[in-house]
Amino acid sequence: MNSDVGTAQARMDRMYRHQRRIYDITRRYYLLGRKRLLDDLAPPVNGTVLEVGCGTAYNLVAAARRYPAARLYGLDISTEMLATARQSVVRHSLEHRISLAVGDATHFVASALFDVAMFDRVFTSYTLSMIPGWQGVLEQMARHIAPGGTMHVVDFGDCAGLPAIAKFGLYTWLNTFDVEPRQELHAALRDLSSTHRFNVAFTPLYRGYAQYATLSGDRFSTPRSVGG
Repeated sequence: MNSDVGTAQARMDRMYRHQRRIYDITRRYYLLGRKRLLDDLAPPVNGTVLEVGCGTAYNLVAAARRYPAARLYGLDISTEMLATARQSVVRHSLEHRISLAVGDATHFVASALFDVAMFDRVFTSYTLSMIPGWQGVLEQMARHIAPGGTMHVVDFGDCAGLPAIAKFGLYTWLNTFDVEPRQELHAALRDLSSTHRFNVAFTPLYRGYAQYATLSGDRFSTPRSVGG
């Protein structure tokens, strides 16, 4: 493990050493858009699903319940969060369907972590806003999409439709947790879709509180961009 990864892991472990025990209870009220993402996954029968930055495995457990024929995988840099994730997987008797591993979202090789090289669905939820090198996360995700697969992203948005005081309050509060909404996400996804020849659909949610995007389609088709 290089020093940068070690520093990031130590920072995340400090942040979540105690928070992980109440994370799912407190976050369900403001990590909006996750249900839509999970609804849209719809992996094929016996398909593979990878979550990058899986945290407590909340999303993976929900996806496993919704798609009983899918095989699910999750990586996270925080060993503290993964401790809670493993407990949750066992508690829901999903050890045979959900595999977890310590991994850096900006630089990982899934075949080394899970013995699976590519996935039918790759997604991340409220992770990019916590990672300085977030563009690298998108690149890594795109590289791990199987032919015909899709990539899904949800995170905090630009709050363009909210009152200025609401945006200021939210951003100030997020800053206390080193969370920075990625207002350049749409542009970054357009660049990514052009490079990898995907179609990108981008949708602001809840008056811009959140932003949701999917990359899909034939890599050899003409890319297009949809959304605001």
